[in-house]
Amino acid sequence: MNLPWHLYLMAFLYIIAGINHFKNPGMYIRIIPPFFPNPKLLNSLSGIAEIILGILLLIPATTCLAAWGIIALLIAVFPANVYMYQKKKGGFSLLKLILLLRIPLQIPLILWAYLYTH
Repeated sequence: MNLPWHLYLMAFLYIIAGINHFKNPGMYIRIIPPFFPNPKLLNSLSGIAEIILGILLLIPATTCLAAWGIIALLIAVFPANVYMYQKKKGGFSLLKLILLLRIPLQIPLILWAYLYTH
């Protein structure tokens, strides 16, 4: 396979993130907004999706489909990023700033995946 290095990087990051859903499930379960049912199942499904989509990125015949899947996944988990920011109590802190900056980070991640939708 002669894929660009940044596609390997993206695949690696999603596979590692997906595995982390099973290594540290509490970290993810805590940030799932309470209005979503069954946070444990949602955590497992999103972890499985990240692993599968990361692998599919590396298969030229499925790269485009995987990229669209990643875009859909990033949109689907957006409420968790907002909830995580809102859940952090207290005034201004470095952690609160990082959580705030994480919200617009979804845009470059979506654009990065979009590069492979063609």
